[in-house]
Amino acid sequence: MPRRAASAEPADRRATIRDVAKAAGVSIATVSRVLGGTYPTAAATRTRVMRAVRDLDYVVNSHARALAGISTKSVAIVVSSVVSPFYAHVAQAVETQAAQEGRLCLISTTGGDLRRELGALKLMLEEHAEAVILIGNVVDNDEYRRRVGEYARALAAAGSQLVLCGRPAPGPDVPAIVVDYDNTGGARAATGHLLSAGHRRILYLGHKPGYTTSEGRIAGYREALAAHGVPEDPGLVLAGGALERQEGYRLMRERLRAAEPDFTAVFAANDQLAAGGRQALHEHGLRIPEDISLMGYDDLPPATDIGLTTTHVPHDELGRTAVRLALQRDRAGGADDHVVLGTHVVVRQSVRPLTG
Repeated sequence: MPRRAASAEPADRRATIRDVAKAAGVSIATVSRVLGGTYPTAAATRTRVMRAVRDLDYVVNSHARALAGISTKSVAIVVSSVVSPFYAHVAQAVETQAAQEGRLCLISTTGGDLRRELGALKLMLEEHAEAVILIGNVVDNDEYRRRVGEYARALAAAGSQLVLCGRPAPGPDVPAIVVDYDNTGGARAATGHLLSAGHRRILYLGHKPGYTTSEGRIAGYREALAAHGVPEDPGLVLAGGALERQEGYRLMRERLRAAEPDFTAVFAANDQLAAGGRQALHEHGLRIPEDISLMGYDDLPPATDIGLTTTHVPHDELGRTAVRLALQRDRAGGADDHVVLGTHVVVRQSVRPLTG
């Protein structure tokens, strides 16, 4: 067997698909097709690729090979966190649909770190994932669009498909599928529900400036106020950091410590913030909905447990649709590039009409 040339890299470094492509003098996509065995390839090309595989001791899809008898095809999920209920529910739907389609599901978390996100995409290329699904909130700027465009083109060249789930489309010429939901419409309906109940002083809890999910929701809040002829009071918008329960509690507690409430209702940017705000209101001696009405967004735990009126996001259908569209494109040669799912208000016990 040929001896490897001396290298400064660690001796136990696992060869990658890029190493094989370089040694064989072909593209990554060609290596992927030869190893997958599903595309016709010239005999000479196949020989070069397989020789490089042997020389480099390249292990094809090592995770799948370890699971003998299970399909080697896979779908990958890349999320910021699996602790967040939003990400967890969409990721679970992706896994469920992937299993029904006979695919393994790979998952990687980034913690919002762009370097980890890039590393995850490289790993999914090496694992020959048929689709890579990026889920969740981002800052939509030129850097985001450039980065995602590069991801999409690299995946397409390797025979894979990028799907953006709950993320904005990076541009018309980028080979990516977008599966989104009516984020702004849902916030407009939620605020409209409070306005229709007679509330005019509505506190917005938990705006995170610059992030797509948050910007879409506060846009809906503002649109509803304008449609009802209610001037926006910037003092009723509480901006914060993480869209989490403890942040909702902190923001509401600080507001109540500063002054007695000058609002009759609260629209929280998500259900986690609403739960934190609810705790702070209760500690201040305020009842929901008798003293303050409360509205959330997402329709995830703890909304049902606390009787929270909220906006339903179709988390399950988001994940399932992302997988279906990616695999349909692979089978049929085409699919919708941009799908927007609907949202709607779920009425529970946390909002009451104002009288007088």
